[in-house]
Amino acid sequence: MPGRNVASAKRMAGLPLLAVCLTGWSWARPAKDVLVMKNGDRLTCEVKSLQAGVLKVNLDYVDGTISVDWRTVARVESNYLFIVTLQDGSLYSARLISPETVGENAIMLEVQDEHTKESHLVDKSQVVRIAQTSDTFLQRLSGSIAVGATYSKGNNATQYNFGSDLMYQRTRWGVGARYNSNLTSNTGAATSTRNQVDLGAYRMLGWTNYFAGGLATFLQSSVQGIHLQSSVGFGLGRYFKNTNRFRFWLLTGAGWQGTNYATAVVNEPPQNVGVAVISSSLQAFAFKKTRLDLTSTLYPALTAQRGRLFYKTNATYYLKLFGKVDWNLSFYGSWDTQPPPQFPGSDYGSSTGLSWTFGNK
Repeated sequence: MPGRNVASAKRMAGLPLLAVCLTGWSWARPAKDVLVMKNGDRLTCEVKSLQAGVLKVNLDYVDGTISVDWRTVARVESNYLFIVTLQDGSLYSARLISPETVGENAIMLEVQDEHTKESHLVDKSQVVRIAQTSDTFLQRLSGSIAVGATYSKGNNATQYNFGSDLMYQRTRWGVGARYNSNLTSNTGAATSTRNQVDLGAYRMLGWTNYFAGGLATFLQSSVQGIHLQSSVGFGLGRYFKNTNRFRFWLLTGAGWQGTNYATAVVNEPPQNVGVAVISSSLQAFAFKKTRLDLTSTLYPALTAQRGRLFYKTNATYYLKLFGKVDWNLSFYGSWDTQPPPQFPGSDYGSSTGLSWTFGNK
C-alpha cells in the first residue's frame, strides 16, 4: 500500500502544478492603476490584492511584485474589477475610487458597485481584503505550493512533505481544495505515509459576517491503519474577527464519517458514524514578515459509540524570505478517542520546507 499511496500522491501533485501554469499565464493586465501615498509619492501600477494589511502591486519597471503597507496609502484609483471585503463582512464586486483626502484621519475609499453604480463611502481602515476578479474562470484562481525534506544520518531517516491549495472566489461565494502528503522512512521500520485532501465551499448570507458552509475531508494514514476515512459536513458559520491583522471564524453543523481500515493489519469492517461538526480557522498576520494559519475540525459521534471524538488539525507558520517565497513550519495531526482494537488512536508530526504562492493569495 505505501507504494500505491506514493504513486497516487505524485498523480495528485500534478493537478496543482497545472493550475499554477495556467494561472500564472492568465494573470496579466496593463499597469494603469494609480496609488498615492501619504508622503505624496504617486505610483502608476497594477493593484494585485490586499490581504493581511499588505497591498500587492506590480510596476512596469520593477521585476516582481512589491508589498505596500496599507496604512501608508492615501488614495487608490482603478477602472478594473475587484472583490472588496469590509470588516463587517460586506462584499462588493466593484471599481475602486478614492475621493480627495481631507486630513490625515479622514482617508476614505469610495466603493462603487459595478452593477448598480451605487457608491458607498467607507473608511479605508475598514477594508480588509481586495482581490482582482474577472469574468473569466482562470483569473479567479489563487493558491500555493509547499515542498520540504529532512534527513538524519543516525538512523537513515528521511521525510518528504508536499502541500498545495487552490481557491476559486466569486463575490459572495467560493470553493477551495487543499492537499497534504507526508512520507517517512527509516532503517528498521516500515515506510509510513499520510495523505489528506480537504474540500470546502461557502456562501455569505444576508446577516452580517454569517455564512453557510460545507466541508469534506479524505484521509489516508498508514500509522493509524486507515485506508480511507471520508468526512462530510454542512453547517452555519460566522466570522468573529475579520481585520487586516487577525481573522477567526467558527462553523457548527452535522455530517457523516465513514472509515475503511487496512485489512493487512486486521480484518476490521468499515465504520459509518453520524457526527456533529465543529470547525474553526484562525489566521494572524504581521506586515510582510510572518503569518500563522491554523485550522481544526472536531467530529463528536452522534449515532454509534457516543462519546467518541474525531479530531483533525493543521497549523502552519510562514516566514517571508523574498517575493512570493516563504519558509514554513507545519504541524499536522488526527486523533480518535475510541479506535478499533490493535489500531493506534493518533497520527501527528511536523515538517518544514519552502512555499510559493500564486494568483491573489
